[in-house]
Amino acid sequence: MSSFFRPLLRFLFRLHYFGPLVLGAMDSSFLFLPFGNDLLVVALVARNHDKWPIYVASAVCGSTLGVFFLDLVARRAGEAGIKKLAGEKRFEALRKRFEKYGAWALVVACLSPPPFPFTMVVAVTSALEYPRKKLFPAVAASRAVRFVALSMLAIFYGRSILHIMNTPEFKWSMIAFAFLCFVGSVFSVMKWLKGRRSLRGAEAPA
Repeated sequence: MSSFFRPLLRFLFRLHYFGPLVLGAMDSSFLFLPFGNDLLVVALVARNHDKWPIYVASAVCGSTLGVFFLDLVARRAGEAGIKKLAGEKRFEALRKRFEKYGAWALVVACLSPPPFPFTMVVAVTSALEYPRKKLFPAVAASRAVRFVALSMLAIFYGRSILHIMNTPEFKWSMIAFAFLCFVGSVFSVMKWLKGRRSLRGAEAPA
């Protein structure tokens, strides 16, 4: 496992400014990467304090891009499709939350850490035809607040973070974390594909 995931972790760091962009796009779409981009931004800023605005901008653009792809699929699937993916109870709970709080429900989802269902909140929001001209700015602004806050913590505690990153325990924990994300992402993608197939099957007789 170590020989497989270590090159992946090195690759993300070598991407520098583009690392948060790539990981952010994956994290905000269909993959399972809890804290993935958060950890990457913190690690990069801890190493290069003066570059934090670029890392934040990259992460924000990546997250917004991921939401764009998710939005395309969710709007096409519609309420019926997302309800099949989320489950009726979960879908209705998220719908009521969105109808009650509007854009603030989306903002909370962007700022909250896992296990808050960010992906499903965005999917439900898109399925309910929330205007894109409001959706994308809300996501970008909320994610910007989140990554700026993380960057400030990385600058303040930079030396301690770098010390922790150089320990064997941290490196092995990142390898285990990468493996967890890989397994979770496989299940997440399979769930979305299964949901789309079941929706097509339900529409076929009509």
